[in-house]
Amino acid sequence: MSKVFILSGLAAALLLAGCQAVNTTSGGAVGVERKQYMFSMLSTEQVNQMYAQSYQQTLSEASSKGALDSSSGNAKRVAAVAKRLIAQAPVFRADAASWDWQVNLIKSDDLNANCGPGGKIIVYSGLIEKLNLTDDELAAVMGHEIAHALREHGREAMSKAYGVQMANQIGAALGVGQGGLQVANLGVEYLMTLPNSRSNENEADLIGLELAARAGYNPNAALSLWEKMAKAGNGAPPEFLSTHPSSSTRMANLQAAIPKVMPLYQQATGK
Repeated sequence: MSKVFILSGLAAALLLAGCQAVNTTSGGAVGVERKQYMFSMLSTEQVNQMYAQSYQQTLSEASSKGALDSSSGNAKRVAAVAKRLIAQAPVFRADAASWDWQVNLIKSDDLNANCGPGGKIIVYSGLIEKLNLTDDELAAVMGHEIAHALREHGREAMSKAYGVQMANQIGAALGVGQGGLQVANLGVEYLMTLPNSRSNENEADLIGLELAARAGYNPNAALSLWEKMAKAGNGAPPEFLSTHPSSSTRMANLQAAIPKVMPLYQQATGK
């Protein structure tokens, strides 16, 4: 057996030894039940605090450029949609009710939005304006981002990064050459990081779909949202090497899940 394979095996073993299997959220109607492995010395509170500092820095930089928008019609839309979605977050994890949620709109051409650990949301105006998003579509993308925070995908990614770091350290101890280290790192990345990243995206799609439905937003809007995103993206990289599902995979998964959440939407709206 080569040292490269030994290296990968030892890295995986040490990663598992230093990690804890957790359930960050309940499964919900969409049935997201995957156990996650988190590095035991990297707590939720630590990650939330680290991200909060980065978030405030981003806001300060935007404010200094006059790009922080709190008064426009779109800013009010973002705040209103976020309020309804956040009210549903405790369905998936009770402690989300006590998070220090923050929501901000930044004037930028970027087609982007995110919700970092601990409930720190940023929406970029280009996403709304260039894609001409309806409130239902805005709820779909914001629900998706909130789902990432609820599932602590950021902390999970950081935990996986420790595995790569361990591979480097073990490789050096075993005397594996630089070429071997690169092969091992590539294997750890593809086998550990990318597949789970695609899994994380699918989880965010499903939980976001349910959050939006529970908040009274039409879940079918998720389909039109990602259709718009696909057209704006001018093509995507091959699914195997991408951290995001292909458009066709994403749409198929969403279409399969919509019947599960439609009764929640109907209950929320009385339709």
